[in-house]
Amino acid sequence: MHIVHVFVHVKEEAVDAFKEASVANARASVQEPGIARFDVIQAKDDPTRFVLVEVYRTVDDPARHKETEHYRTWRDAVASMMAEPRSAIVYREVFPDEAGW
Repeated sequence: MHIVHVFVHVKEEAVDAFKEASVANARASVQEPGIARFDVIQAKDDPTRFVLVEVYRTVDDPARHKETEHYRTWRDAVASMMAEPRSAIVYREVFPDEAGW
């Protein structure tokens, strides 16, 4: 698995619109064969902070995801909503692993 956490800080006035756009993107994303999971989570103590938890089956799947129409629609829709540029950290799976332990 190839796991990406995307950290997003949105403008206060854009919170609802960001959630709407991101949930639409997530719903379409989980239909992609290369995506095992796609979560949109929001900080309880700061509603302007989000993390997109993207779990891909292979290292090539994020690039395929970025070629989809729903991703491009999301990217363009939320660009002006950002309070600062989004950032990401890529993780690798430790447990459970593909061997099943």
